[in-house]
Amino acid sequence: MFLVLEGNLKMILEDKTLDIGPGEFIIIPKGVSHKPVAKEEVHLLLFEPDTTLHTGNVVHEITKNKLEKL
Repeated sequence: MFLVLEGNLKMILEDKTLDIGPGEFIIIPKGVSHKPVAKEEVHLLLFEPDTTLHTGNVVHEITKNKLEKL
């Protein structure tokens, strides 16, 4: 789930593009290809399972396997 706090986020999906503004959110189901894009700085809150890699299905030298928890 992407919750936009400030700014505007464009979410590109396979079949459409959505604009998400402050106070709005979008839930991306598991396995759905998506690409978040912002022309300017966006503040957002991201909720995802701790098993979700921030690099998607690609394991790269910047991939973190152990994430901090709040």
